[in-house]
Amino acid sequence: MSPGWNLGNTLEAIGGGTAPFTVSQETAWGNPAATQALMTAVKAAGFKSVRIPVAWSEYADGGNTINAAWMARVTEVVTYARNAGLYVVVNVHWDGGWMQPTYADQTAVNAKLTKFWTQIANNFKTYDDHLLFAGTNEVMVTNVYSAPTTENCAVQNSFNQTFVNAVRATGGNNASRYLVVQGYNTNIDYTVACNATLPTDTAASKLMMEVHYYDPYNFTLNATSGIWQWGSIATNPAATETWANEAYTDAQFQKMKANFVDKGVPVILGEYSAMLRTEYDAPGKYRTFWDEYITRSAYQHGIVPMYWDNGPASNHSSGLFDRATATQAFPDTITAIVDAGS
Repeated sequence: MSPGWNLGNTLEAIGGGTAPFTVSQETAWGNPAATQALMTAVKAAGFKSVRIPVAWSEYADGGNTINAAWMARVTEVVTYARNAGLYVVVNVHWDGGWMQPTYADQTAVNAKLTKFWTQIANNFKTYDDHLLFAGTNEVMVTNVYSAPTTENCAVQNSFNQTFVNAVRATGGNNASRYLVVQGYNTNIDYTVACNATLPTDTAASKLMMEVHYYDPYNFTLNATSGIWQWGSIATNPAATETWANEAYTDAQFQKMKANFVDKGVPVILGEYSAMLRTEYDAPGKYRTFWDEYITRSAYQHGIVPMYWDNGPASNHSSGLFDRATATQAFPDTITAIVDAGS
């Protein structure tokens, strides 16, 4: 599956309207609707898998029944990816943050997760192992970025278990499909502390763990930061944060290798990217270097890297393709990622 790519800010876009589904909702965050040409271009560029983040609550009624037109559109996009020869990961994405890991919300969230995953799994029951399901995305108490409490860990682990139970109960190919569970807020340190015990599963060795990586934040995601250089090639100390350098990256991924990969649990790096900062680095030298290093380190530690592409190829974004024309916007960066993750 390595390297992988994300169809970001597309099927998980919310706020574009109300059910029944219209394409304006898929494009609500500014990206064009997904096409077969785009998936074919992603495969041709050398990527082997695509993660498709999906919002479901936005497209469900009060009883959590998913709109049929929306389910059909998600299926169509999955088919584009499969036609292109890509592995596919479909998830339940953030979708307004309804998945709060607290005792107060636990029962209601688990009921909603069960309803959603029963419908999703039944829809894709006949698909083979080139399709994987990922139960959640970045589960955390809204705006609380500190270490999880015992309560947070227990409830989030219950979400993982609920997801596994719901999918397995649908039978067919879902009885043995690879399922991806997530660490708390997809943070590596929190995952090691909180999620070392995987859900119980009726299928043997078919669970995978997912984490994300955006360190250092001021370089990767903070558009107002003056930190625009990274790593051993940095020349300006004032423009660099050294705490999350190459050695730190390797050490973080080693934690996932030691705690999961070496114990027979595959790991997906479901998201990672550094935004373009043309005001400082017009060629994108440091962005490409970071993307390449993170990809290579993940791959060398037995982790599947899946680049977070949020769509636009403009400044302060992480897009790699011109999605409207299904062409490569940054072929040098794409080549660096593909070569490092293959």
